[in-house]
Amino acid sequence: MYRRTWICALALWTWAGTLHAQVTTVRGRVEIAGDHSSHKASFPSTVVWLTPLPGAGGPQASLQAGSGQILQLIQKNKSFEPHILVVPVGSVVEFPNRDPFFHNVFSLFEGKRFDLGLYEAGSSRIVHFDRPGISYIFCNIHPEMSAVVVTLTTPLYAISNAAGQLSIANVPYGRYLLHIWSEQRVAENSDPETREITITENLSSLGAIRVPPANGQVVAHKNKYGRDYDQPTPENPAYHQRP
Repeated sequence: MYRRTWICALALWTWAGTLHAQVTTVRGRVEIAGDHSSHKASFPSTVVWLTPLPGAGGPQASLQAGSGQILQLIQKNKSFEPHILVVPVGSVVEFPNRDPFFHNVFSLFEGKRFDLGLYEAGSSRIVHFDRPGISYIFCNIHPEMSAVVVTLTTPLYAISNAAGQLSIANVPYGRYLLHIWSEQRVAENSDPETREITITENLSSLGAIRVPPANGQVVAHKNKYGRDYDQPTPENPAYHQRP
């Protein structure tokens, strides 16, 4: 009996160890296209994610909105915080206005299209991101404000750090489609770059991911009416905190 119990325990331990060995950490690095001294350049924010290829026999895990999870894009000092937000499909994102004046947040590109209208300091609006895609977000009053919401159906993603490094933990072995989005891509052509990769024990590197250099400028865009932004009018009471 003891021998049988020991054999069963050994088999279970071996099976668990095998399962544990079937995942790995995938790493990559961002490089500036056409620049052989990228350490002197500013790395644009880059998001990569993996989706299993159909029929590849890999995992079909999906990223779902967590219960009670509060996601925010805060408007403060005429900017969005954070600048890039990755969310699961089905997430509700809050847009609180913490500036002492009005904002009008909108997105009219691929991804989630919405217009939150004019709302004052101390108030907030919410958006339900119910479909995957890239949402470029702006303010109809302040053209210098921009943010990006990347809505995904997979938990396997990474955002590059300041040094251009990327890391995705607990990636099961299998064949995937690698999606690459860089901040310097033009919003009207926001489809991410894709390529097929295979992840195994000996193949866990994404290698160099070459992207355009960061120029520190907001993606060129019109206002929500498709026109150029008006010149600032500080005396206009509509853009100030209500008394």
